Amino acid sequence: MKILITGATGFVGKQLVASLKAHQLTIVTRNPNSATEQLGSNHSYINIKDIVTLDDFDAVINLAGEPIVGKRWSKKQKQVICDSRWNITQQLSNLIKKSNTPPHTFISASAIGYYGRQGTAPVDENSGFHDEFSHQICKKWEANALVAQSDKTRVCIPRIGIVLGKQGGALAKMLPPFKLGLGGPIGKGKQGMSWIHMEDLVGLIKWMLDTPSAKGIYNATAPNPVSNADFSMALAQALNRPAKIITPPLALRLAMGEMSELLTEGQFVLPTKALAEGFVFKYSKLDDAIITVV
Repeated sequence: MKILITGATGFVGKQLVASLKAHQLTIVTRNPNSATEQLGSNHSYINIKDIVTLDDFDAVINLAGEPIVGKRWSKKQKQVICDSRWNITQQLSNLIKKSNTPPHTFISASAIGYYGRQGTAPVDENSGFHDEFSHQICKKWEANALVAQSDKTRVCIPRIGIVLGKQGGALAKMLPPFKLGLGGPIGKGKQGMSWIHMEDLVGLIKWMLDTPSAKGIYNATAPNPVSNADFSMALAQALNRPAKIITPPLALRLAMGEMSELLTEGQFVLPTKALAEGFVFKYSKLDDAIITVV
């Protein structure tokens, strides 16, 4: 299969590229030399500006986006976060619509931030949302992807949770204090943490690629979300460390500004649609998942 991939040098992208080595991959990048060093010379590399048509591709996988927790959310940084997702997604949708024989599948990432803060109530693909910045990012991100939907192209949108993998992602930022025995819950620790093991996320994307009936929104989270307190305890136990240092939400607010709400608020998200359509998770329990990545 000929597949075009954006965001291939990111945390998830690198693992996905490695798992798709049996296919013919073309990587969208602004820096071919750097991308080649990271991903290897057995792929093709191209700038999005140089793509005229997608007639030669069977599928497109769009993972591009500025890290949402990379920098404090200034007005300028918020725009960078949005533009890095919205613009390339719109470009890809436009290219699909212009193609005479468009790709049969367009998989475009989104995030569980779509739902905003949800308290302790379980959330699935049919749930409502709390209108805040994370929702606003995802709403337009998804809308730009769904423009490509047609009788020739199906669009799949995984709303991705906290990805557990080695040497990257949210876990890489959590590990240092926990390794020192300084970890613990944030506030009362009741906020939901909806996670997914890297192997399952890659597996779900490949399942979307290979399942002709797959279409629409899917929560890319494990079937058993946990509270922040339970997540902290599981991480500490995997490291054989205590988890008794409580981080006050006010301290995070002062240090991180509005971005701190990603940690102090949360959701208990369920992958109802993926389960109903036959996807099987390898890691459904946090204890089993976290021991493989710390």
